[in-house]
Amino acid sequence: MTKTAFIGAGNMAGAIIRGMLAHGADPKSLACTSAADGTGEKLAASTGIGFFADFESLLESDSSIDTVVMAVKPQQFAQIPASAVEHTRGKLVISIMAGVTIARLAEKFPLAKNIVRAMPNTPGQIGEGVTCFAPRTPLSEGDLATVQTVLGSMGPAIPVVEKDLDAVTGLSGSGPAYVFAFIEALRDAGVAEGLSREISEELALRTVLGAAKLLEKSGETPEALRIKVTSPKGTTLAALTVMQEMDFAGLVKKAVHAAKARSEELAKGA
Repeated sequence: MTKTAFIGAGNMAGAIIRGMLAHGADPKSLACTSAADGTGEKLAASTGIGFFADFESLLESDSSIDTVVMAVKPQQFAQIPASAVEHTRGKLVISIMAGVTIARLAEKFPLAKNIVRAMPNTPGQIGEGVTCFAPRTPLSEGDLATVQTVLGSMGPAIPVVEKDLDAVTGLSGSGPAYVFAFIEALRDAGVAEGLSREISEELALRTVLGAAKLLEKSGETPEALRIKVTSPKGTTLAALTVMQEMDFAGLVKKAVHAAKARSEELAKGA
């Protein structure tokens, strides 16, 4: 008996489905469809969930479907057939499509019970993500539990108001790329100082990973831990002084703002 239907079967849909299965979901309660590129068939074969060739056949397959997860690429949203109006009547629609606003979703799914717009990030693929979500109207207790089951399968799911989702995109949605860029730069700096690329990359990765875990487990603020590791007239202070002189914090703020601004443009169809 299918309960949750996934429109799209890419990396993030796969991450949600695998996370739900890891948390005890019955594969028979999940089904997907996808573009004619084989992704849906592969996801179904690897997870044991159902697969249907198209939107209509999936949503017509089982009257018990109560949740539809829109996980297609934003540019594919316009291709959702007009039959979506009736097929989503009375159902909860959860969208992880970047830049597609609740207003646009409501135009496509006007009869949906409720609509939730969400912004996950790529670490969700290994269950280490974070997702913020905003509903069109306040969620019932049951629908909130469903949202937490679906989105919380990848890591914490945090409610926000929709206007904050562009900032969320700039911070956590695009944020993993900033961390990868920092590790890349840290690695290259080590190589410039004479370390082998292999050792430098291992040190850079483990330093970032360890620092993040320490911050998570210590319960202290980043500022407090930074101060603890910075001795007067020491090596860390020398490095942080250079970063301050180069306005490292200001650069990060500008980067997040640029990503937020682009998210706003995408939401307007730019």
